[in-house]
Amino acid sequence: METQIFTKENLDIAAKALQQGEIVSFPTETVYGLGAIATSQEAVLKVFEAKGRPSDNPLIVHISDIQQMTSTVEEVPEIALTLAKAFWPGPLTMILKAKPGIYAPALSAGLPTVSFRMPKHPLTLELISKVGIPLVGPSANLSTKPSPTKVEHVFEDMNGRIRGIVDGGSSTVGVESTVIDLTNEDGPVILRPGVITKEQIEAVIGPIQSTVKTTAGEREVPKSPGMKYRHYAPKTPVFVVEGTVEAFEETIHKYKVQGKTVGVMAQNAIIDAFENKVEGTYKMGTSVDDMNRALFDALRTLDHLKLDVILAESAPEVGVGIAYMNRLKKAASTVL
Repeated sequence: METQIFTKENLDIAAKALQQGEIVSFPTETVYGLGAIATSQEAVLKVFEAKGRPSDNPLIVHISDIQQMTSTVEEVPEIALTLAKAFWPGPLTMILKAKPGIYAPALSAGLPTVSFRMPKHPLTLELISKVGIPLVGPSANLSTKPSPTKVEHVFEDMNGRIRGIVDGGSSTVGVESTVIDLTNEDGPVILRPGVITKEQIEAVIGPIQSTVKTTAGEREVPKSPGMKYRHYAPKTPVFVVEGTVEAFEETIHKYKVQGKTVGVMAQNAIIDAFENKVEGTYKMGTSVDDMNRALFDALRTLDHLKLDVILAESAPEVGVGIAYMNRLKKAASTVL
């Protein structure tokens, strides 16, 4: 199969391919998704096969109209409508109890819950509307590899595995959506952090659980992707370093005396200090928002250089830094 690149001009062809049960990757503001119609067990299983994804790792349903969610769930709590009004379209995923018999059983790994999101990308909203059926959309990468934020990333992993890729440019957010479980008996709980923070959510719906549950046990079926398996990891070992010139200087020296080739992904000021002292660098901007946006491209870019180690700058675990560190720690061999 030759993977085709679609644009706005031939979006109808992409929509028809999806209606016929084929897989088409689509852009979102977070990362590129691997699209298939969410009501077809056969199509959803193709997504798991293309990614090499464990069957108990659930998928998120992407919608273009809120009625696609409200008409397919057991009940619509007022809190869900409040969150949708505040954050949709956007990088927030809500878990609700689905009506039986609508969605492919494989997408929720047998659980009665389904995760819903309305992505903030005009091409994808148009694509879903043309298909007329919600789409699953896990990140369009091979399982465990860094998520794709550019068409080139998807093509690298999925060429020959899927029908096509809708080219929507680079992702503007760069890390996956915040996932909030609205079916928890003790009240809403965040299962995966994202750039929509706990504080932003609480400003809309009031206090939620202070303990953020982001991992699942070995025998537990996770409600949200990103809770159980290793994610985002390049082949090159990644080590997380405190974001100071002194910390990087010490760590770079440690590996150089061992004869190792070193790559550094960090904010611009760090790179400026060490650009000529290591074998590879990636400037991640000047803020944590920039670092989120650059994270997966940085991991992929430095991995292609076939270095011995990648040193990645940490961020304070507050606000959007929580999402950044959640992804980086999953990609890393260790935190120094």
